[in-house]
Amino acid sequence: MKKTMFSAVQPSGAITLGNYIGYIKNAVSFQNDYNCIFALADLHAITVRQDSKVFSKNILEAYAIFLASGINLEKSIFFLQSQVYTHAELAWILSCFTQFGELSRMTQFKDKSSKKAHEEINSGLFCYPTLMAADILLYRTDFVPVGIDQKQHVELTRNIAKRFNQIYGDIFTIPEPIISKTGEKIMSLQEPTKKMSKSDLNKYSYISVLNSPDEIIKKINKSVTDSNNEIKFSKSNQTGINNLINIYLSLTDKNIKQIELEFENKNYGIFKKAVSEAIIEELIPIQNKFKDYIRNLDYLNSCFIDNSKKAYDISSNILETVKKNVGFI
Repeated sequence: MKKTMFSAVQPSGAITLGNYIGYIKNAVSFQNDYNCIFALADLHAITVRQDSKVFSKNILEAYAIFLASGINLEKSIFFLQSQVYTHAELAWILSCFTQFGELSRMTQFKDKSSKKAHEEINSGLFCYPTLMAADILLYRTDFVPVGIDQKQHVELTRNIAKRFNQIYGDIFTIPEPIISKTGEKIMSLQEPTKKMSKSDLNKYSYISVLNSPDEIIKKINKSVTDSNNEIKFSKSNQTGINNLINIYLSLTDKNIKQIELEFENKNYGIFKKAVSEAIIEELIPIQNKFKDYIRNLDYLNSCFIDNSKKAYDISSNILETVKKNVGFI
């Protein structure tokens, strides 16, 4: 019997090449080996104020991009978090089993709150990890694919589950994180010491999955490299060329040695052209399928309804078990 994998991503803006390489490609491949349950974490996304019309558009587009990229509804469940109320209900119950000190020590909360005035920090940002724990524990999840920056959240989820189980018995499955090695973190094209982000104000710092070939070529051509003009991966300070090599190997399945040999004695211009071509070749089929999905809103709505029902049917079982053990009538 296949193990269960749960994974969720926020639909709060453009889906970047970094999201695609670090998350979507892995998610698609996991469908062959695991019982996969995917969610668009729209409840998580409102810890930042959203324009409602833009937010709705982002949700639809993100869902269509995932389908176009290969999320297969015959193999997996893929739903909208806000349409399955068990997530919010279990999050409240688990918040009563989560310590204030645990939440205040979360690295992402400290990083994000340090950039805001005290009165601008909402409690949703603080309690975010408890909702994430509910997301995971509702499906008796065995594995959670995460980047390094999210591993701490899975560790907190494990602590909450163990604490609950010690009181009420073996209710929750204790999940394990899976950290991707390849494409784990694609960096900004302009500041390669920072992760590629859709929230970056510089449009040349990231590539959107929906960017045109001309936009992709322009952004890669403007990407920061290094001064020695050698296509070699270095663990020291060549962050710019390392990032482009990481993108190229993630899309071509070549390893670093093969790439270094392929571009030996060639300049950055030639390598950037190859990187652009690899990105375009990967994204054009996805963009074409995306256009078909986004034109068919009736189909997308039917997917939301069907997959939300499937997710509810699974998650309501564990929620009812939790409520019964806590003592609710």
